[in-house]
Amino acid sequence: MLEEKEVKEIKKMRERYEEREEDSSLEKLKKKDKKVRLPAEIFAYTFGIIGALVLGVGMCMAMEVIGGLFVPGIVIGVVGIAMVCVNYFIYKAILSSRKKKYAKEILEMSSALLNE
Repeated sequence: MLEEKEVKEIKKMRERYEEREEDSSLEKLKKKDKKVRLPAEIFAYTFGIIGALVLGVGMCMAMEVIGGLFVPGIVIGVVGIAMVCVNYFIYKAILSSRKKKYAKEILEMSSALLNE
């Protein structure tokens, strides 16, 4: 006889392989919201990581850990700092433009769900 925990695990596995019915309206709304936010978030994380790495390379050069390139290290570090500082504003601009693009659809879908 199977324990309750094993039965739950079997049901979870079974759900992975069963054909799904069409998404509910709430799931469609969540997908649309994710479609709006995801590109801006991916850009922000990627650009932020690259900016932090550029800053780190500049710091290493300025502290003479990598070669003896003090002045180029300062310049590269300042470029990294600028990238990190401007990242948030670029993220907000991308998110704002995508919100404007999809706002009407999302508002219609949410209104339908709320029966307004």
